[in-house]
Amino acid sequence: MTQLIDARTSQNASLANSIAIPILVINTPQLFGQIGLVTTATIGANPRVQFKGTVSLQLPLALVGVTITVVRGTVSTDPVIYSATSTFNLSVLAPQVITFSADDFNPPITPQLTYTAFISTNLLGTVRVGPENFDGVLYSD
Repeated sequence: MTQLIDARTSQNASLANSIAIPILVINTPQLFGQIGLVTTATIGANPRVQFKGTVSLQLPLALVGVTITVVRGTVSTDPVIYSATSTFNLSVLAPQVITFSADDFNPPITPQLTYTAFISTNLLGTVRVGPENFDGVLYSD
């Protein structure tokens, strides 16, 4: 029987256009969410973590690629759990909402599992405008 071990939320911005954080260095990960999931002595077999997240961006009027990366740890060089790149075309004028879901099956069990979500882009002029969130849930059998 599946059991819920822990669930956490990192809510950086709840509303559309509630922040204005420019991405100032191309191809350099910028943190937008971090969670710590606490494990317990009663954790069973087959632990797994399910993630979901949202980031909204105002893009420059140019062909731009945006990469979302989730790592198990606190810095961008820690083990990558998920990575995806979206490319937007020149005709995009309104803020773009990027949503994602990811899984980490059978992570190493430590007293706390920390996951960090990063965003990077290949072109200057991209601005994080909100909403932004990053959620994770730890289950086991």
